[in-house]
Amino acid sequence: MMTEENQTSVKEIFLLGFKVLYNFKIPYFLLFLVLYTMTLTGNLMIVTLVTVSPNLRHPMFFFLSHLSLTDIILTTNIVPNMLCIILNGGKIMSLQACIVQLQFFGLSLGTECLLLTVMSYDRYLAICSPLHYTTIMSNKLRPQLAVSCWLLGFIISFITVILVSQLHFCGSNIIDHFFCDLLPFLQLSCSDTFIVRLENILLGTPITLFPAIIITITYVCIFMAILKIPSTSGRQKTFSTCSSHLAVVITFYGTLVTLYVIPSSGHSLNANKVLSLIYTVGTPLFNPIIYSLRNKEIRVAFKRYIYLINIEKRHQCM
Repeated sequence: MMTEENQTSVKEIFLLGFKVLYNFKIPYFLLFLVLYTMTLTGNLMIVTLVTVSPNLRHPMFFFLSHLSLTDIILTTNIVPNMLCIILNGGKIMSLQACIVQLQFFGLSLGTECLLLTVMSYDRYLAICSPLHYTTIMSNKLRPQLAVSCWLLGFIISFITVILVSQLHFCGSNIIDHFFCDLLPFLQLSCSDTFIVRLENILLGTPITLFPAIIITITYVCIFMAILKIPSTSGRQKTFSTCSSHLAVVITFYGTLVTLYVIPSSGHSLNANKVLSLIYTVGTPLFNPIIYSLRNKEIRVAFKRYIYLINIEKRHQCM
């Protein structure tokens, strides 16, 4: 039996991607390229509108802009590389590049979980404690909450990356996935991965499940408060203020729980890839669409922004 030192070290990782798409790689390449372009455009639009529009200074839009930033990081970290995999039938990545992708993946995923929790708390305050909302959700608290989400997301993902970088990889260098997800990546290690898996349970699981529990509790309180509103129109108007966020939460956490909480034996590798596609490609695209369609303030700000751009162009042409 060879010792760990005598085994050939893996320096490169080969990502298989989607073998079932090899015969249709051009149509799928174009499809995901269009989706990626739409995702970047939609999320950059929200960040830009919140930054420049005085009508979007509300805390909800402030947190929404940070949510869009996490979606930009998530898709940019995954999709361009995935497009190369689709076009070439796979791709070789260096071990270091795989670890860097794992870092940004963990950062965006963890930060998004926490931001969705903060946004649910914001909706809870606005609906259940409207008289104290402005006092509690102050201009000082908002950036503190946002920075805390980013900082916690970075620290947890960085700890995982530090532990992973200490592992020795040997033997097979093939990952049957379209990005360097943690569990498939650990399967290539010939070192003991117990510490990494324990850290992922102790830190990674709480940052996913605890926010889900908090979001559930806040929405139970929100629904109870909505039911106490006497008029039907009042209930509908109040519910519309949080329906967009609720739709995003259900989509995001639904895929995460199915993929990472339910045992992997319950679904095939192809099912894992489809679920991963939903939260790496689908949810970042879904977020700006649902918020733009459901939120009047964003639609008005967008129209005003386009109007001002057109006026500026006319002045430049004169």
